[in-house]
Amino acid sequence: MSVSLMMLGMCLGSVDIPFIDLVRVFLHPIFPDFVQQPSETYYADFIYKGRMPRMFMILLTGFSLGMAGMVMQGLLRNPLVSPFTLGVSTAASFGAALSILFGSFLFGALAETKATVGDITFYFDDLSAVLFAFVMAMLSMALILGLTKGKEVSRSTVILAGVVISYLFQAGIMATKYFSDDDQLREITLWIMGNFSGSSWSSIIILTPIVIICGIYLMNMALKINAMSAGDDVATSLGVDVIALRRNGLIVCTLVTASCLSFTGVIGFIGLMAPHICRMIIGNDSRYLLPASGLMGVVILLISDLFCRMIIRPGELPVGIVLYIVGGIFFVWMIANKKWSQRI
Repeated sequence: MSVSLMMLGMCLGSVDIPFIDLVRVFLHPIFPDFVQQPSETYYADFIYKGRMPRMFMILLTGFSLGMAGMVMQGLLRNPLVSPFTLGVSTAASFGAALSILFGSFLFGALAETKATVGDITFYFDDLSAVLFAFVMAMLSMALILGLTKGKEVSRSTVILAGVVISYLFQAGIMATKYFSDDDQLREITLWIMGNFSGSSWSSIIILTPIVIICGIYLMNMALKINAMSAGDDVATSLGVDVIALRRNGLIVCTLVTASCLSFTGVIGFIGLMAPHICRMIIGNDSRYLLPASGLMGVVILLISDLFCRMIIRPGELPVGIVLYIVGGIFFVWMIANKKWSQRI
C-alpha cells in the first residue's frame, strides 16, 4: 500500500504526470531500445528533483515517528505518549527556529559552506538545523524525565509534564518569530506548519543513516518492551535493566524524531495514531507492532500529503494543518472510548 501511495504521490500534484510516463521516466534510461521517452521532457526533472525526494522524506519521517511513538508508549506505559504530546516535536522546532534566526551569526561564513558530490549539494545549514533541533529535543526529554522521575508518578502526570514543556518551547518559538526578519519569519512559519516542499536529496542522504541505525536499535528493544508491559518489577526479574532501557530508548526516539523534524517542521500526531491503529489490527506484541507502526505512519503521512497537494491546486496546504485536525479528532476519540480511557 505504501508503494502504491508513493507512486500516486509522484503522479499527482500541481502538474499531473500520467502513470505510463512515470514508468517511462524510470525505465527508459535502463531500456532505451524497448521503452519510449516520456511524452514531456520535463517530467524527469519533476520526478527526480522534486517528487522522489519528497516521497522518500515522507517515508523516513512517517516510519520514524510511528516507531518512536510506539516505543515511547511502551517504555512509559501510557497510550497518550508520543513525540508530539511530550513536547519533543515543539522543542525540535524551537531548535530549528534558533538555527534559522542565529545560524549566520553563530557560525559566520561557515553557515554558507557547502559541498557538492555529483549533482547533490550539501549545505552546512542543514547540519546545523539537525544539531540545534536535537539539542533542544534532548533538553525537553531531560526536563520531562526530571519532572517525572518518581516511581509513583501517574500516567497523566507524564502528559502534563509534556504539555508544560511544550508551552515553554512554544513561547521560545514565538520569541524567535518576533525577532526575525521577513524571510526568517516565513521560514519559521513554514517549519511550524510542517511541509515537505523543501525536501532534497542532500537531506535524504543525511537523514537515511540516522533513521536506519535508530530503527535497528529500536527493533532490538522489542522483546524488552514486551517484558516492560507487565510492569517494571516483572521486567527486572526477567533481567531487563529498566532504567537504562527507558533512558536509552527515549534518547534514541528523541534523536530520530528531532532529525526528521529538523527537515520537515512540526509533524504531529503520527506517533500517537499509528501505534493505536496497529494495535487494533495486530495486537500488542512489539516484535510486530514496531515495524507495523512505522509503516502505518508512512501510510497516514502519504495520504495526508496527497490530500494537501490536491485540495488547493496548483498550490498546496501545509501537511501539519491536516494532521492537527485529524490528530485532534483521534485524540478526542481515544479519551471518549471506554477501552482507551481506562488506561489513561
